[in-house]
Amino acid sequence: MMTRRRLLQVSATGLVTATVLGGLPGTARAKPYNSPFTWISPRGTIEVMDDYPYWVAKEMGYFGDLGVETDMEPGPSDGTAVVKFLAVQQADIGFPSPGVLSFAVNAGMDLVSVFGSGFLDLFNIAFRKGEGVKNLKQLEGKTVLLGSAAWQSICDPMFAAVGVDPRKITYVEAGWPTWTTALAGGQGNACLAWEGLRADLGAKGLDFDYWLGMRGSPLPSNSLVVRRADLADPDRLAFLKKYLRGWAMGSEFADRNPRAAANIVFKALPTTKANYGPRAGTESLMQIHRTFKGDMATRAGWGEHNIPAWDNFFKILRTIGQSSIDIDTARYVTNEFIAGANDFDKAKVHADADAYALPPDLAAVDMADVEAKFYKNAIN
Repeated sequence: MMTRRRLLQVSATGLVTATVLGGLPGTARAKPYNSPFTWISPRGTIEVMDDYPYWVAKEMGYFGDLGVETDMEPGPSDGTAVVKFLAVQQADIGFPSPGVLSFAVNAGMDLVSVFGSGFLDLFNIAFRKGEGVKNLKQLEGKTVLLGSAAWQSICDPMFAAVGVDPRKITYVEAGWPTWTTALAGGQGNACLAWEGLRADLGAKGLDFDYWLGMRGSPLPSNSLVVRRADLADPDRLAFLKKYLRGWAMGSEFADRNPRAAANIVFKALPTTKANYGPRAGTESLMQIHRTFKGDMATRAGWGEHNIPAWDNFFKILRTIGQSSIDIDTARYVTNEFIAGANDFDKAKVHADADAYALPPDLAAVDMADVEAKFYKNAIN
């Protein structure tokens, strides 16, 4: 019998894509979880700071007694693999962009976004130093590099939302993880990037200018997505509610003490520390965190979707032809679980974060200097 992990490896060659597109109706039947509850990445790696709420929740015991082991899988770098894996039950929860979720809806995959992590648009457009434009309309007729062709579903609506005709953009799939080095090497005019990656690239010596989506785009970004059938199963629903509370608690902890959250990621994924280092790792986490947080004073809590922004997003998709149907936001995006996810003892989480003993290298990170230089390479 092929194991889940083995199928994840095989799928990188396209097997899962072919299976899903071949049509396997009814494969998303709910059943009790009898294997690790698996989160799947949309980016082909988990060796990043972006998923810190999970690692914090796991380290600090915030998931409680789930009764089922949890796991994280990188998946293939194909941007649509995350929803395809969900549809055939080779993963249980994913983190797709709204564009990839719309792809799933158009393909008949009955998935639901249950936790709107990306309250603000975390996606950026990166330029070689001195070549950036504040008005993205100036990119019409130019070339934008992507790591995966599927990322066009991210770029087109973002461009359209700010008045750019995406039909006038030439996209080149420059490969994962080489699309950013291709830009640095003189190919294309710009490339897709995102918060968190901005600090990562800087740590690797790739010094770009950035048009920040969190400042210039009205759209939401990635969210936690599950199969609708799982929400109808009492055991899976009970599990999911506890799981989402862990993500909310991990987010609260990181908000209070980002260096502690960074250290927890480093412990779970030692390669991240080697890749980022203490300062860039902390800064990367803070970048993604600010898009997750948005203006918390106006929100019901961690994970609340901005429903008007999602409505606008789906309407833009229909207008530009990326969606062949009118997507009903209320059916595929829900805030039903947000109150429960945020029903935790914030004082205890704050106390945990305050009491966390930082190792010397992270304690030495000058947070005032991080703040002072946080947006130094932003052009909007």
